[in-house]
Amino acid sequence: MKKDTLLATTARRPGTNFGIVNPPVYHASTVVFPTLKALHDAGQTPFEGVYYGRYGTPTTFAFEEAVATLEGGEKCIALPSGMAAIACAIMAHVQSGDHILMTDNAYYPTIKLCQGLLKGFGVETTYYDPMIGAGIAELMRPNTKIVFTEAPGSITFEVQDVPAIAEAAHRGGALVVMDNTWSAGYFFAPFEHGVDLSIQAATKYIGGHSDAMLGTITMAEKHYEHMRRTAAGLGYCAAPDDCYLGLRGVRSLAARLARHQDGALRIAKWLSTRPEVEAVLHPAFPSCPGHDTWKRDFTGASGLFGVQLKDYPINAIAAMTDGMEHFAMGYSWGGFESLIVPSAPAPMRTAYRWPWPGQALRLHIGLEDPDDLITDLERGFARLNAAL
Repeated sequence: MKKDTLLATTARRPGTNFGIVNPPVYHASTVVFPTLKALHDAGQTPFEGVYYGRYGTPTTFAFEEAVATLEGGEKCIALPSGMAAIACAIMAHVQSGDHILMTDNAYYPTIKLCQGLLKGFGVETTYYDPMIGAGIAELMRPNTKIVFTEAPGSITFEVQDVPAIAEAAHRGGALVVMDNTWSAGYFFAPFEHGVDLSIQAATKYIGGHSDAMLGTITMAEKHYEHMRRTAAGLGYCAAPDDCYLGLRGVRSLAARLARHQDGALRIAKWLSTRPEVEAVLHPAFPSCPGHDTWKRDFTGASGLFGVQLKDYPINAIAAMTDGMEHFAMGYSWGGFESLIVPSAPAPMRTAYRWPWPGQALRLHIGLEDPDDLITDLERGFARLNAAL
């Protein structure tokens, strides 16, 4: 069965829910049992079936099944945000005295987690060059428990050689955890490339409408009970309404990603002709580090990419961004709307030197007509140049 058919049919159970195609929203806290024995027996296997609302409802389970199918895993856990998924995946596998290898281009809150909470718990983090590949073997220690990858990376979009990193990590006894949000689990098959735990901020492309907060961890069966117990112990609980929205998003994911991809490629190509642009940071372009790896391991591209600008003053950048008509400024991405956010990559990198001093723009290309978005950017560059 092709993936698009799987996404349309997964987690739909004929003969249940009165034949309703889309599983309804089940809200629950207390779940009652008819006898003391039934109550006791349910407590022995609390992660099987409906036991308590915080452990999930049929809505939760349907969403988890759909995401596991999407990513090619055996099990999935839904959490209340992408950051919750990152924290849960890491904290389930480290304790005081352990060591993490963290890609230097990771989502910045992931780095803050390592620098703050985990450091306070006695967990040490070493940041590595995302393009290190098999060379990561030289950074492995006896106490390295996790090698964390993100491909492409946040802001700068380097594409890591995940299979080479995974091979070295596994030889050293470490788990490979990947933030797979950029591909939405659709354009990259994590478990075919050596990943043990695949994380998504399902808030983004899976939700797709900027109205749900969700995270997911997908895994093989052997990791499931430990991860589920960790999530329960931390008190994590994905809201059933958000799981419903996430499941709805899975159904239309392929169609939306095709539109995001086409618009982003067209706009990135136009940006590559602009004199204000130093480099296009889109994995499908040779100017993006790891482009060849992307061609080898990915089946497509989403709507998120960046451009490195020439070294313009911040007032000129503000003149551009403050007057955009169709590009809004705001965090997150993956919704139907286009977004633009400036950043300064150079001071953010500690494991390698970013080659350009100027500001970068991270762009998410939504579902608007690309011609209108190009016109918006063209007018923005005119304001930037007028402010010099």
